Amino acid sequence: MHPIGIIHTRFTSLEEMPIQPAGARDERAEIVIDPKYTEGLKDLDGFSHLYLIYRFHLSDGYALTVTPFLDKKPRGLFATRAPRRPNPIGLSLVRLEKVQDNRMSVFGADVIDGTPLLDIKPYVPAFDGVEDAKSGWVSASKDQLADKRSDRRFAD
Repeated sequence: MHPIGIIHTRFTSLEEMPIQPAGARDERAEIVIDPKYTEGLKDLDGFSHLYLIYRFHLSDGYALTVTPFLDKKPRGLFATRAPRRPNPIGLSLVRLEKVQDNRMSVFGADVIDGTPLLDIKPYVPAFDGVEDAKSGWVSASKDQLADKRSDRRFAD
């Protein structure tokens, strides 16, 4: 896989970053797409939200059991959104503000400045909205999400 662009945010260290898009709701980010992919941005302006698929470029290694940010109990890696994974790929649902040439402005990007963008997919409520979804262990901690910030627990 090769990045199609770079995500720029105000976050320059792990300690200040929100841990999920809900905690970055009011944070504006700029995405600069490699000019050779600009044509692929056509028609995105009709969507309110996008999935950003990116590489956790500062992540190295992984553990199959982790203690997530919103819990004190060790959990199975795949039941969390911890960044240190066998394939360090991240996913964020962001609100699109505008597309101009090879640049996009979005709100809700919960990533460190300089994160390589791998792909963009539009959010389509008819495809992606799930009425009876369950949130497992996260349900008990959801009220902490907006104010929770990252720390170095997943750093080398």
